[in-house]
Amino acid sequence: MGLKGLENRAVVITGGAAGIGLATARRFAAEGARVAIWDVAEAAGRGAAKDISREGAEALFSSVDVTNADSVERGFEEVVGRFGNLSVLVNNAGILRDAQLVKWKDGAAAGRMEEKEFDAVISVNLKGVFLCTRAAAPHLIRAGGGAILNASSVVGLYGNFGQTNYVASKAGVIGMTRTWARELGRYQIRVNSVAPGFIATEMIKAMPEKVIASMVQRTPLGRMGTPEDIANAYAWLASDEASFVSGAVISVDGGIVVGT
Repeated sequence: MGLKGLENRAVVITGGAAGIGLATARRFAAEGARVAIWDVAEAAGRGAAKDISREGAEALFSSVDVTNADSVERGFEEVVGRFGNLSVLVNNAGILRDAQLVKWKDGAAAGRMEEKEFDAVISVNLKGVFLCTRAAAPHLIRAGGGAILNASSVVGLYGNFGQTNYVASKAGVIGMTRTWARELGRYQIRVNSVAPGFIATEMIKAMPEKVIASMVQRTPLGRMGTPEDIANAYAWLASDEASFVSGAVISVDGGIVVGT
């Protein structure tokens, strides 16, 4: 038996062309939802939507830049025009630009995190979540409620070496999640966040083997997570089975505490 209340729901997944976003689109489609994949990777996004449609679900792709308010607003108008309403927003899009705040070697600064690297990550990972949620809220209110699901990270809870910008963005997402749960609950809109641990996406798989082995060693369950592990959490949070869950941050991390 599937999850309750997802059939025919209109779901927007940002960054849905690959990795966790694509797994999430497939998971919702498997539950009978109608999915809108948003991404700046047009070829991959269109291919993903076609594949999902061939499998019998209703799917569309839109080239949406989550850092651009006009692009986001147009995206939602397209979704509502196609599906008739909006039920779920999954704010999944995110980027990495890792660097130490200041790298010190032989008594001098040998590197640092540049302002453009900080701004790029904040723009996509934090401002993008703000812009998408701000634009989605009126549609969800008019529909009588819905769910907003935000991608945080375990590093947003615990911090992580070399990720000042990423940690700041993911900690900010947690703060916005809790604020919006308070503001939007009166409209029957539930807002929650998922904090993944080390997940075996293509980006992670490209890392050196010793780094991957270290990640697995630090995870009590003894493996990396899969994109499907995160997609399952999103699907449950959007379903009627989580109808009294709002303002939560759910770690899907195999038990890891970053930095220990």
